[in-house]
Amino acid sequence: MSADKPREFFIQGVTLSGKAFRPSDWAERLAGALSSFRPGGGQGGIGAHIGYSPYCVPRVIENVKCVIVNEALRGIEPMAWDFVMNFARDNELQVVEACLLPEVPAKPAE
Repeated sequence: MSADKPREFFIQGVTLSGKAFRPSDWAERLAGALSSFRPGGGQGGIGAHIGYSPYCVPRVIENVKCVIVNEALRGIEPMAWDFVMNFARDNELQVVEACLLPEVPAKPAE
């Protein structure tokens, strides 16, 4: 029996009233706050602090800043999940369940 793939939630940098959320680096800040939540726990060593967690990554999708939050974070650290989802709710940001598809390279012109 295979387990279902965890869902992904896109926190969009647009408020429920349609305004762009500020500051402009909010997505990087939010994802940075959760950067230590990684598969296998936090790994120490040089450079361990660099990079985002695969459970919470900033992206720009169709010119809208977003943070993609993987539901697996809820099982790893429920307080981190609550933090990020409460951030979205408290700031009245739009949240949608979606799936980030891998980019397909364009075919060369014939």
